[in-house]
Amino acid sequence: MRAVVYERYGEPAEVREVPDPRPAAHGVVVRVEATGLCRSDWHGWMGHDPDIVLPHVPGHELAGVVVEAGPGVTRRRPGDRVTVPFVCGCGACASCAAGDHQVCERQTQPGFTHWGSFAQYVALDHADVNLVLVPDDLSYATAAGLGCRFATAFRAVVQQGRVAAGEWVAVHGCGGVGLSAVMIAAASGARVVAVDVSPRALELAREFGAAHCLDATGVADPAAAVRELTGGGAHLSLDALGSPLTCAASVAGLRRRGRHVQVGLLPSPDGTTPVPMARAVALELELIGSHGMAAHTYPAMLRAVAAGVLRPDRLVTSAIALDAVPDALAAMGTAPGAGVTVIEPWR
Repeated sequence: MRAVVYERYGEPAEVREVPDPRPAAHGVVVRVEATGLCRSDWHGWMGHDPDIVLPHVPGHELAGVVVEAGPGVTRRRPGDRVTVPFVCGCGACASCAAGDHQVCERQTQPGFTHWGSFAQYVALDHADVNLVLVPDDLSYATAAGLGCRFATAFRAVVQQGRVAAGEWVAVHGCGGVGLSAVMIAAASGARVVAVDVSPRALELAREFGAAHCLDATGVADPAAAVRELTGGGAHLSLDALGSPLTCAASVAGLRRRGRHVQVGLLPSPDGTTPVPMARAVALELELIGSHGMAAHTYPAMLRAVAAGVLRPDRLVTSAIALDAVPDALAAMGTAPGAGVTVIEPWR
């Protein structure tokens, strides 16, 4: 098959022929019809994930068709249209038994723990636990984002953030996850303040329901601006980018007893990030992590998509072929673009 491969962190990837994957006894091989280009893939390529073994094929949010299943798979079969959470649970550990597959103790992640979906085929583990059937009327390009960005935002806003109608929600960083969070929060009846440095990203945030769009390059203190726009601070705030600045601004922009959800990855040389904890203590703030979404919790999100309440299709702004991926991956560090770029490996 053709796949995007990199041999060294931070050095140019290339498209080459590699062996087709084979399924584990509990797994499947999926023909990849669409896969998203995500900032997490850029983090992996930069070497921010020490568990990646080189050479490596990235890619973790995907949709496609099952073409081969291992002998232990009973619930899925060749021909099924599927997507998968980027965190694949084992289905047997204590966390999985509690329904918390997104923090599985033996989790696998395509594009991180093993070769991923920037390829024509990808192997996925524990298929009976992790594969989500894609409705026939949902395009592969739209379904690909349900494996990471849209589902991650749904859990962060609805399940972890406990958004309520009428609340103020601040979203710091309006990439794929952030724009998804804006759409989901607005559809939940919240009033949203979208914060970013890209005019195009803020334009999309307004289209997706943001009440206020704040260009962080034009204000000295984004957190203070959020507090002013919301009459005292957001009830719920998300760092959807993942940087020390956006994390601190998210916490500092909350009102008393507000909730901060950290969604974006926060790589740093020593593995720590400064957080304004004095404010968290004084205002009794909640600081919450959010890591993907378990496959068994997808139905509520899929019902909202089917009803037209949520429109993840509107997030897809471009589609590219595999040959364009090496340059697009490298550009994510400085010019990530607006909306979601989808890769079509058979294009």
